Amino acid sequence: MSKTTLSTVPALPVRRRPLATLLQTCTLALAASLAGQAQAVDVDAGDYTALPEGTTLGMVYYQHAERRSLYADGHKQPLRAGLDSDIGILRGVHFMKLGGFTIDPQFLLPFGQLEGKRDTKGLGKSDGGIGDLILASTLWLVEQPAEKTYFGVTPFLYVPTGRYDRDDALNIGENRWKFALQAGYIQGLGDKWWLDLVGDVTWFGKNDDATAAGLTLRQSALYQGQAFLRYQVTPTFDVRVGYSRLWGGETRLDGTDQRDEPKTQKFTVGAGWFVAPKTQLLVNYGRDQSVENGFREGDRINLRLMQIF
Repeated sequence: MSKTTLSTVPALPVRRRPLATLLQTCTLALAASLAGQAQAVDVDAGDYTALPEGTTLGMVYYQHAERRSLYADGHKQPLRAGLDSDIGILRGVHFMKLGGFTIDPQFLLPFGQLEGKRDTKGLGKSDGGIGDLILASTLWLVEQPAEKTYFGVTPFLYVPTGRYDRDDALNIGENRWKFALQAGYIQGLGDKWWLDLVGDVTWFGKNDDATAAGLTLRQSALYQGQAFLRYQVTPTFDVRVGYSRLWGGETRLDGTDQRDEPKTQKFTVGAGWFVAPKTQLLVNYGRDQSVENGFREGDRINLRLMQIF
């Protein structure tokens, strides 16, 4: 499929903003974020569990998501929007001790493809490739397995190593640095239930080559809150539900405020199953409940295969 820049998308009358401008800003923010699964730092329930020193995890993620509507100022726009993504992530984690505290140095390497559909097929299809490398490590400040209580903080550094071309509407790489700080808390509730609470903030460097015209993209800090409730059906099988809310994250193109704060709320349901003593399969289904600005995600399937070494 031939590629086109967002500036060539025909303008249609919409509420407050031209469609071409809305598509440009929403897609720049969304397409870049898909390389790392989300602009904020999505987690899975149980991620803030500290494992024994010397444990190594190898993980492979796959996510398929479909978006069939576009919103501006909370109003659905009059077109048959479409944007699909197929994103994978390779992740390695190693648990060790530092000054008596557990840490888990890790890397995440995204890869995959994005494709415009329906009335927004003019966005084209991204070249399949590698996204921006993510480096992170949690520091556990509270680690009380007997009380089923954990609390940790995690800095994330996003390195602009991914494939990027300013002439393409959709890219796997972001062409900008990012830094996120996240805190996560887990509390066991009796014998079967677990509560996970996670919050983070992401700061963005500038992309000084954001469009075919070489405009500069800047973005305000983005905030996210996540909550999960898990039920341990058996020692090897659990079910979970989750909720997430995003706020902040407005963008500016060459100093012009795009008024595009996402204000997204979404939910997930899923299950985790140890198919072998050291092998876990995780399946989650999710969708956006509401979006103020941008593409609304109708269906998302997340798969994760984890091997403990």
